[in-house]
Amino acid sequence: MTQYVRLQIQHVSFLGPDKPAATVHFKPGFNVLYGASDTGKSFILDTIDYMLGGKGPLRDFPEREGYDRILLGMQTSSGEFFTLQRSTAGGGFLKADGLHETTFPKEGVTELREQHDERKDDNLSRFFLGKIGLLNRRVKRNKHNETNSLSFRNLARLAIVDEEEIIQKRSPLSDGNLVADTPNTATFKLLLTGADDSALVAVRSSPQEHSRAGQIELLGQLIAENQNKIRQLSGPPRQLEEQDERLEETLRSRMEVLAAHESLYKDAASRRRDARQKLEQANERLAEVSVLLDRFDLLGKHYQSDVERLEGIREGGTLFSALSGGICPLCGAQPAHQHRSEDCEGNAEQVVMAAEAELGKIAALQQDLAQTVRQLTTETRSLQNRIPKLEADVFAVNTQIQEDLAPKLRAARTSYAELADKRAEVREALGLFQSLKDLEDRRTKLELEEAEESGGNTPDAGLPASSLDKFATIVQEILKTWHFPNADRVHFDQKARDLVIGGKNRTSFGKGLRAITQSAFTIGLLQYCIEQETPHTGFALLDSPLLSYKAPDGEDDDMRHTDLKAQFYEYLKKIGVDRQVIIIENTDPPDDVRILPNAQKFTGNPDEEGRAGLFPIAKAAAAT
Repeated sequence: MTQYVRLQIQHVSFLGPDKPAATVHFKPGFNVLYGASDTGKSFILDTIDYMLGGKGPLRDFPEREGYDRILLGMQTSSGEFFTLQRSTAGGGFLKADGLHETTFPKEGVTELREQHDERKDDNLSRFFLGKIGLLNRRVKRNKHNETNSLSFRNLARLAIVDEEEIIQKRSPLSDGNLVADTPNTATFKLLLTGADDSALVAVRSSPQEHSRAGQIELLGQLIAENQNKIRQLSGPPRQLEEQDERLEETLRSRMEVLAAHESLYKDAASRRRDARQKLEQANERLAEVSVLLDRFDLLGKHYQSDVERLEGIREGGTLFSALSGGICPLCGAQPAHQHRSEDCEGNAEQVVMAAEAELGKIAALQQDLAQTVRQLTTETRSLQNRIPKLEADVFAVNTQIQEDLAPKLRAARTSYAELADKRAEVREALGLFQSLKDLEDRRTKLELEEAEESGGNTPDAGLPASSLDKFATIVQEILKTWHFPNADRVHFDQKARDLVIGGKNRTSFGKGLRAITQSAFTIGLLQYCIEQETPHTGFALLDSPLLSYKAPDGEDDDMRHTDLKAQFYEYLKKIGVDRQVIIIENTDPPDDVRILPNAQKFTGNPDEEGRAGLFPIAKAAAAT
């Protein structure tokens, strides 16, 4: 009989430049990670699956920033230790002998590609299959007895059950893709019996069946891609629809707030423009008046100069008239030849009269000028008194805009934009769900056509009744040990490819009990393979098996009034070190489990006893 080798996980480490290593250790036998939500526990399961060949991508969140590679340390039951390294961005693997937590060696390293290829040994799947003794095995692919090369991913899905898969209303041998049901069931048979499907002889299919099979396979790939996108973007459709409604309502409210802020901002901006305009007009007028006063001052000086000149003429003319007869100082005529009765250019009296008339005009102009200057001077003082107030008005409204209105408007716009982006993401996710539904409907139609032609759609993998009976007996004993209700009768229904417990199909239970029975299926399969010495990875990872203690799906699904939780952990405490079971739970285990070295608490708070989370959290940062 073949002696199969098992695998166990020793540690998972995240590394990054100038970042402290984020490492979680595991022990043989039972391990439990428990504590606060959103501390990285489920992400650890996702990471292990990713490091065992899962496609990813890994979820991104702030605490992971700066970590660019992952180390997975493993041990075989034959005593061999090795470490795998993979970039957080995806791609292939590096393998080194020995366990490495904080650094990875540069020498003696083997490259392994991520994609399974039965023709080459340079890929992770063939590496693992070689370790556990399952190289070159084949599993049935369809009703025509066509086979695929066994991939390690076929085994991993039966050993790793995440928080979504553990509550699904379908067989543990189904991943929602009917095309994969046959190879999944064939892999289950391989684990039960140790025999693969290499001996099957393929039956020739018609061109129409080939075309339909190709379409179904292509639709399966598209569905898997959409499911992966949905896993990264969204939650269940009902939650998304409710979230979309809440976002729409919030957006309307935020739009009203944004409109109010924009109205206040526009009003203030208008007042600032008016204030600036008034200030500019006042300054321009003040400058204009200042120029006018300078000019009028010069004009006044001209007027004064003219007055002084005319007064001189008037005074001179008066004095000239008082002189005795003699030679005319203007024309030089002798007194005998002077004609005083006639006008001439030398008529001093007329000159005096003209000067006095001009002086009268200039006096009137000076009076007008003085009045204008007084008015302008009064206007200048008024402007000089008014400008500081105008400047204060501009400063006040500008300060209000810059320190109050503008920040509030930016915050309102940012908040609205963030909500709009979030709504776009939600609607994108809803669109993905609709697209996924359309693809699934198309695939289901093709599968029904194929099923009608073949007389049914149940995969015929030839599961042996004796092996199924032994397996069901082990699961029954596990459920009875856990004090699961009505667990006295358990058998495996080949048509449903699932357990029937107490006469009730496993998928008919609430989600909490489905999680527990899925856990019994997975752990029971591991125990069966150990006892029967058939192949198995050697480990089982379960996320949220005790959901009925946190979020029961109705009264019948609520186990909080029972001792199932205590018995569940009591059973796990006793499992041997020849296997490994890793449990991830949000509910706290019993006191006697919490004190065990293989129980790790994730608190979400660096100040509490236990581990804050997967990634280190600075106390100062946590306090802010």
